[in-house]
Amino acid sequence: MQSRNLIAAALIALGLAGAGWFAAQGMAHLRTADRYVTVKGSAEKIVDADLVVWPLSQTVGGNELGAVQAQLDANTRTIREFLTSAGFKDDEVVVSPPRLEDRWTYAYGDNRPPERYRYSNTVTLRTSRVKEALGALRRSGDIVARGVMLNTEEGGGPEFDYTQLNAIKPTLIAEATAAARSSAEQFAKDSGARIGGIRSANQGVVSIENRDAGSPQIKKIRVVTTVEYFLKD
Repeated sequence: MQSRNLIAAALIALGLAGAGWFAAQGMAHLRTADRYVTVKGSAEKIVDADLVVWPLSQTVGGNELGAVQAQLDANTRTIREFLTSAGFKDDEVVVSPPRLEDRWTYAYGDNRPPERYRYSNTVTLRTSRVKEALGALRRSGDIVARGVMLNTEEGGGPEFDYTQLNAIKPTLIAEATAAARSSAEQFAKDSGARIGGIRSANQGVVSIENRDAGSPQIKKIRVVTTVEYFLKD
């Protein structure tokens, strides 16, 4: 009976020792697998805009509806002629439907504005010929000189866009990822470790901004990636 107790005690001791060894190995693996570094990498490229959308908004007012409509039509022709004389084709110029406002509808007595009708529309240039559009923009004072008052606040000025982002994005992502790995390798070197596999990766944000306030036709494209790398001893 005593020998059986001794054998059982020995087996229990061996079991506990084995469990402790496996647990220790598991904790060591856990600590190794849990070591990682998070780094960011970025890449930038300067490109020229390849699309211009230029809305030219105008409004005329008066008390005679026929006269107001005639003035709006005349102004619209003036704007179209300005754009076509600059070399743009008819399919690059779009005229919005006119908007008519009767300002006396809900105003009475002394509250009535002096002009009853306001008639407005927008002539929009949409073109890929950015250089020609810039030239026309510099001469836009000619429209005002011909008696057309443009609503600069409502139109908001021309917008310059870059439409080929998908063509250059893979290269930028590759450059940003390479920059992230370089940062991770430097961190690992400084901490006495080595870079392992990728734990996770996130492309992050792709932004298109004006290079500066004075050059909206020149764009700066920036890609930022976030990558987590495992660290090895």
